[in-house]
Amino acid sequence: MMTIALQGAEFFAYHGFYPEEQKLGCRFLVDVEVDFTPKTNFSDDNINNTVDYEKVYNIVCEEMKHPRKLIETVAEAVIDRIVKKYSFVQAIRVAVKKLNPPLLGKIACSSVTINYKPAK
Repeated sequence: MMTIALQGAEFFAYHGFYPEEQKLGCRFLVDVEVDFTPKTNFSDDNINNTVDYEKVYNIVCEEMKHPRKLIETVAEAVIDRIVKKYSFVQAIRVAVKKLNPPLLGKIACSSVTINYKPAK
């Protein structure tokens, strides 16, 4: 099994439960890990035999552009799109972190992590 990963992809987006969050926006970090067994060995040096992390990054970019109330919804949408694009994945982990969330105290980030494994 192999894992491709994106760590700390940073975005400015408009996700949040409160209307002010959806109006003002804030910074987010997204981590994605995708486990899979390669279609073939890599001696042919063909990107079609792996999960292309550039395409995964583009999926995350597109989903971050759609304002949602819950970061859980964002993470789930990313997973759904990766599964649709790469049916051979064995596991996916997506973490979405909201930097400096609007709480009463100083908090570095709030986050959600969703783990996906296909049903057998």
